[in-house]
Amino acid sequence: MSAPRTPTPRKAFGRLSLPERNYVAETLRTETVGGVLLLLAAVAALVWANIPALRASYESVSDFHFGPGAIGLDLSVAHWAADGLLAIFFFVAGIELKRELVAGDLRDPKAAALPVVAALCGMVAPALVYAVTSGVGGGSLAGWAVPTATDIAFALAVLAVIGTSLPSALRAFLLTLAVVDDLFAILIIAVFFTDQLNFAALGGAVVGLLVFWLLLRKGVRGWYVYVPLALVIWGLMYNSGVHATIAGVAMGLMLRCHRNEGEEHSPGEHIEHLVRPLSAGLAVPLFALFSAGVAISGDALAKVFTQPETLGVVLGLVLGKTLGIFGGTWLTARFTRASLSDDLAWPDVFSVATLAGIGFTVSLLIGELAFEGDATMTDSVKAAVLAGSLIATVVATVLLKIRNAKYRKLADEEERDEDLDGVPDVYEQDDPEYHLRMAELLEKKAAEHRRLAREKAAERDALAEVPGGAGDRHDGPA
Repeated sequence: MSAPRTPTPRKAFGRLSLPERNYVAETLRTETVGGVLLLLAAVAALVWANIPALRASYESVSDFHFGPGAIGLDLSVAHWAADGLLAIFFFVAGIELKRELVAGDLRDPKAAALPVVAALCGMVAPALVYAVTSGVGGGSLAGWAVPTATDIAFALAVLAVIGTSLPSALRAFLLTLAVVDDLFAILIIAVFFTDQLNFAALGGAVVGLLVFWLLLRKGVRGWYVYVPLALVIWGLMYNSGVHATIAGVAMGLMLRCHRNEGEEHSPGEHIEHLVRPLSAGLAVPLFALFSAGVAISGDALAKVFTQPETLGVVLGLVLGKTLGIFGGTWLTARFTRASLSDDLAWPDVFSVATLAGIGFTVSLLIGELAFEGDATMTDSVKAAVLAGSLIATVVATVLLKIRNAKYRKLADEEERDEDLDGVPDVYEQDDPEYHLRMAELLEKKAAEHRRLAREKAAERDALAEVPGGAGDRHDGPA
C-alpha cells in the first residue's frame, strides 16, 4: 500500500500566473505615472500655499464657488475636487474590487485570506494606535480613521523615484492590499461619515443605479447614455447625505469583469483601461492640488508632533500600518501553513508593509470629513498625513534599498525571454516547444562560435608562419 501523499504547502507571494502578471504590470505602469503626477501636485500645492505672495490666490481659487445652486451643487473648487473628481477614483476602485472578486486573487478564499487579513489588520492597528495616542493625550477621537488608508499611487511613485525593482508578487500583493484597503475605506466613509439622510434623494440615486444596472445587463452601449446617467446618480447621492464617492464605487461594482467566450477583455477591464488614466492623471492630482496646500512653518511642524490628534495620525501611519500589515501577513501564513516564496524573506514583507504607511488621497479626504467645520484642526491633520507619509517613505526607501540588488536579480529573471517569443522564460519551463526552440538557438550559437574559433585559429597560424612577424619584431633601439 502506497504512503499517503503529503499536500504541497501553499507558497505565499509565489509567482503570478502569466495573465495576472500582465494585468498587474499594465495597471502598475498607469498607477506609477499617476503617482508621479500626484507627487508633483502635492509639491505644487505646498509651494503655492506657502509662498506669501501666492497664498491668497491659493485660498481664493480653492474657495471659488460654481455650479447649479438650485439643485444644491454650488460648490467650491476644493469641494468639487473632493466629492466630484474623487468619484472617478472610487469608480476605478470599484472596478478593481469587482475584478479581484471574480478574476483575481480574491476569487479564491485561500488566496484571498492573505491580502484581506493583512489589509484588515493594516486598518485596525493604525486606528488603535491613533485612539491610544490621542486618548492618552486628551485629544479628540474623531480622526481615528485618518491613518487607516494606503495610497497605492503614491507608494508606486516612491518605488519609481528610488528605482527599486520589487518582484511582481510583492507588487501584486501591494496592489491587492490597496484594493481591499479602498473597500474598507469606502465602508468607513459610508457608515461613519453620513449624518443626515435625504431619503428622497437617496431613493432617486438607488433608482438611477438600478437603471444603470439594467442597461448594462441589456448590453446597451454608448458613453452618451452612461455619462449623463452617472452624473445624475452622483448629484442625487451627493444631496442624499451619503458621501458622493459612494456612487462611483457602486457603479464600478456593477460592471461585468469576467470574460465571455471570444472576448479579449471584459467590459469592466475595457472601461477601466479608458478611465484609469483620467483618474490617475487628472482627478487624483487635482484633488491633491486643492487638498495638500497647508501652511508649513516651524510652529506648525512642532504641533504635528505635540498635538495628540496629529501625533496619533503620524504614529498610526508609520507604526500602525507597518505592524498591522506585517503582523496580519505573518499570522495568516502561520495559521494557514503557507510558506514564504523561496526567493523572498520576511524582511521583504516588512519593507512593503512600511511602504503601505504612505497614506495620502483617502487619508486627506477622511481628515476633511472627520474635522469638518474645524479648519485649524483640518489643516493640522493634513500636515500630519504629509509628515507621516514622508517618514514612511524615508524608512521604506532605506529598507528597500538594502535588498535592491536581490530585487533586480529577481526582476531580471522574471523578464528574461531568450527565445524572443514574447513570453518570459520562467512561464515556459514545462513547455516542450520552448526547450526545442532554446536547443535550436543554442545550436546556432554553438555553430557560430565554432566558426569564429576556426577563423581565429587560422589567423594565428598564418601570423606564426610569416618570417619576422609581429611576434618576432624587436622594437627597441638599434
